[in-house]
Parts: sequence; C-alpha cells; structure tokens
Amino acid sequence: MAGHIPQHFIDELLNRIDIVDVIDSRVPLRKAGRDFQARCPFHEEKSPSFTVSQNKQFYHCFGCGAHGSAISFLMEYEHLDFIEAIKELAHKAGIVLPAIEETPAHKAIDKDLYGLMEEAANFYRQQLRNHTDSPKAVEYLKARGLTGQVASEFGIGFAPPGWDNLLKAIGGSAQRRAQLATTGMTIEKEAGRYYDRFRNRIMFPIRDRRGRIIAFGGRVIDGNDTPKYLNSPESPLFHKGRELYGLYEARQALRQIDRLLVVEGYMDVVALAQHSIRYAVATLGTALTPDHIGPLFRTTQEVVFCFDGDRAGRNAAWKALDIMLPELKEGRSARFMFLPDDEDPDTLVRKIGQSAFEGLIKNALPLSTFLLETLLTQVDMGAIDGRARLVELARPKLAKISNTLFRHMLIKVLAERINISPQELLYLLGEKSLPTPQQPAHPQQRRDNEPRKLSPVRTAITLLLNQPQLAQNAGEPQRFLALTEPGTRLLVELLELAQANPHINCGTILERWRDQPEGKHLSKLARTTVDTPADGMAAEFLGALWRLDRQRIEQEYEQLMRKSKIGQLTQEEKLRITQLQTEKRALAQPTNGR
Repeated sequence: MAGHIPQHFIDELLNRIDIVDVIDSRVPLRKAGRDFQARCPFHEEKSPSFTVSQNKQFYHCFGCGAHGSAISFLMEYEHLDFIEAIKELAHKAGIVLPAIEETPAHKAIDKDLYGLMEEAANFYRQQLRNHTDSPKAVEYLKARGLTGQVASEFGIGFAPPGWDNLLKAIGGSAQRRAQLATTGMTIEKEAGRYYDRFRNRIMFPIRDRRGRIIAFGGRVIDGNDTPKYLNSPESPLFHKGRELYGLYEARQALRQIDRLLVVEGYMDVVALAQHSIRYAVATLGTALTPDHIGPLFRTTQEVVFCFDGDRAGRNAAWKALDIMLPELKEGRSARFMFLPDDEDPDTLVRKIGQSAFEGLIKNALPLSTFLLETLLTQVDMGAIDGRARLVELARPKLAKISNTLFRHMLIKVLAERINISPQELLYLLGEKSLPTPQQPAHPQQRRDNEPRKLSPVRTAITLLLNQPQLAQNAGEPQRFLALTEPGTRLLVELLELAQANPHINCGTILERWRDQPEGKHLSKLARTTVDTPADGMAAEFLGALWRLDRQRIEQEYEQLMRKSKIGQLTQEEKLRITQLQTEKRALAQPTNGR
C-alpha cells in the first residue's frame, strides 16, 4: 500500500456504505431471496452465479471464485489500488479522508504530472497529423500494415526532429519545465536548461491500469538512428519492471480475457491488435519480473510467453520459467511459444494472418513440457550418471513450485523418464514420501451428498461472520486460548473484535484480514451456506461455545490428573481440580445462558 489509512477509518467507512449500492451502480443486481444476483462481471457466464449479501456486505461468484468487500470489488472492477478504492468509497459516503501517512516515493508524485503527460500525448498525436515531417511517420505506419483506427486506439503519435518542440509546446513556465524533466520527457543539460528526450520517433504512450499516461516509448523512423527503441526513464509515475504495455488497451477491447500473450515490443502489440488479436501485452525494455506476474494473473488465468526461437530467446524463456514456478497457483497456467528464425510477432502475423497465428498460440508448449524438454537436452539419458544429473538439475526447479498437485504430477513424469518410482525419486530429492492430494484424509470417505460437519471452532467462526453481534453474549474470549484446537486463536481475535465493535459486519471483518494468511480461510467460511434460520443462530453459536468450554475444561482436568499420577500436586492445583469438577457438572447440558 502506498500509504497508511487508519484501521478505524476503514471500519467506519465499510459500516457506512452499502455494498449493494456500490455494485448495483456498476453491475445491475436483482433480488434473489435474502441476497442479490447478477451475471459475474469477472468472467463470461450465461446463468447468474454472482451473489451479493447485503447482510454480510460481501460478494461471491460461485463460478470463478471472485469474492470480497466493497473495497475488493472496486479494486478488481475499476482496476484501482487500495488507496484509490478507499478514496472512491469515502467520496460516495461523504466522509472526509484523513491525512494519509505516505511513503517518500508516494509523496514525490505530483498529481499535475498525469495531466502534463496527457498534454504531451496530445501534442505528439497532433504532430502526426500536421507536422511537415509527419508523412514519413505515416508511411512507416502504413508499411507496417496499421490503419488509422488502430493507431488512434493506441494513441500513437510523432515526435518531430528538433531539440525543443515539446518543450516549447507545453513547457511554458519554470515549474512545468521542471515537471517535464521529472517525468523524463526532457533532459536537463545544465541548470535550468532542457532539451526533448524524444526526437524524430514514432511515439507510443504507455498507460497504467487506470488508463493514465505514465511514460512513452519511441521507435526510430530512420534506420541509422539509435537506439531502435527508447523508453521513458524511471520516474515517480513509471517503474518499467512493473508495467505492461497494452494491458489497459486489452481490457478496453475485451470484456473477458481468456489468455494474455506476452511479447517483446510495442509494434508487436499494435500489429497483433491490427489483426484482431487484442490480448497481447509487452514488457517495457526489460525481462519478465516478479512484479509483472500480479497484473497478468489478475487479468486472466492463462499466460502465453512469446520468444524468438534462437538461443537468446530460449535463455530468456528459461529465466521467465524460473519466475513463474512459484506463481503457478491452482487454476493458473503458463505456456511458451517460440517463433521461427528471423520472425517476430509483427512480421509473422502479417505473413500468415490471424487464424494461423492463433493456432501457434494454442499449440504453445505447456510450462511442464518446456521444463522437462530443456532439462533433457542437458543430459545423456542413456547413461546412469546422465539420469543422476537430471535429478540434480530438476532439484532447484521442483523446490520453487508452490502448487502441490502440479509438483506431484511433475515428479511422476520425471520419475518415468528416469525409470524409477516416484518414491525413489523423492528419496533422491531428500524427501520422505510423495504427496497424494487424491488420497482421502480418513479411512471412511465422506459421501458426496453428506454435508461436511464443521468443528466447534469453525462453526462459531462461520456463525460470527453471518451475525457478528452474536459475540456480545460469548463471555470472556481469552478463556479459549488454552485450547489446542486449530483456529482457536483466530476465534478469540474475532470475538474480541466483534465485542469491541458492536456494529461491525462480515465485509469489514474480512477487510481486516485481507493480506494475512487467515484471510483466505475466513473468506471460505464466509461463503459457507448456513442452513440455520436467523432466529436459531444464537442458540447454535452458544452451543458451539459450550462444546469448546467442555473441551477446555476436560483438557485442563486431564492434564492435572496425569500430573497427579507421576508427582505431587500443589495445593493450588488440587483446588483447581475441584473447581474444574464443579464446572464440568455445570456444563453437563448446554444452556442458552452461556
């Protein structure tokens, strides 16, 4: 997060706004029982599976799994960051946002810079239409097969020859000249004197996820000029290792993005768009970085990386694979497409057309295939030491994989290639046994139509998420900390939070745990269907706490009795046994009073 917003403000904001109003103004909802429904805005579907609970202030899609609070919805639907979503909701609720404790990097961003970059883009587009040297730029674009419509969609312009065209056009004051230098659009050659960075180039504006122009890329027209491509430098607006050219345009063009194709340059993205392939994006003069992965997989579940087929392209693909291995969470996939010699996406799509090019994309190598094929080229599988070498080469790659099922399948395939069992391979890798995700956790497998019985802790948490006000009758939460049952500490924290905030709702609770490991578990329980009628939840909740109290007392009583058999109890411990026996009798039957 770019700055710090007080937690109490976020809580108050989520209590003041209604998630139904926030979503309905963007995605029309219809009443469905106690909740509201719509077709999901985050994936293509025919029947509505997107549900909004006004009681919980929480949304969930049973189709794609999207879920969260009003803040989460704005972040995903409007492509806002956390602080931007908070500001949007605060404006809607009529609440004054407190002063944000910003980081130095965030403070450095002058909001006027975005407007200045838009002015620069307008200048370059105007020059493409009117400058005396613009015909050579227009001819270049036409020679690459671009129409005026596509050039307009991507905001392509022209930086004419000369040292100070942009500076004269929009740098009319000392402050604006300094701002142009801050964004990298001009270069300071001596105190107070500047010149244009981009000269005699085709200009490609680079937009962030909100569509704001944050940088430019310029391509030479004259083959003798260097460098061929020139990007804006790092600035308060632009961090090239995070941004993807064309991602904003892809989102504008497509309602549902089934896959993203990652290519190398601006012209590749634009040329593919010209051939109706609107899901291409490009890294900006840098190799793939871990910071690129988030925006890619927030947009789609399948990413195809396009590389040259030569050694340099294969090496770049291998580095991208290394970055991808820890990120292949469940439902995500990555594939690798290698181009013929002396071709790039721009030239190849013009040569073979959209249909054939998309055929190459669909036939791209799965990440697992590329991984195994590359490893196998480095060893002699006909020799024992070659197979042993394969294990050593695979070891660091397997260690990076976080997806248990994917790792399980990869180990099985690798073991088959080496001609040993998966268990033997795991032994060689220094592991005890092969994980078996499909194996039931208990000898007696639960029937498909048999509802899963929640533990008392899970039951209490689930009911609390439905009705946080239940916590007011829960008594002192700290008494449960002695229990060893999983989730007890989280239950105690939830009880304390709900007791201290009587009007808190489910969405606000989930927002508290957004970036914490327990957050995903709470979200899952919030989506659990509760069959208990609303007027029966209090009794069921108190019943769950009664079972926990019995466990707590039995646990402490047994510990003291075991100690009495191997040693002398203190007078306090003997007294405690008597107290526990009294408590056990009092808890012989559950009552609604506890």
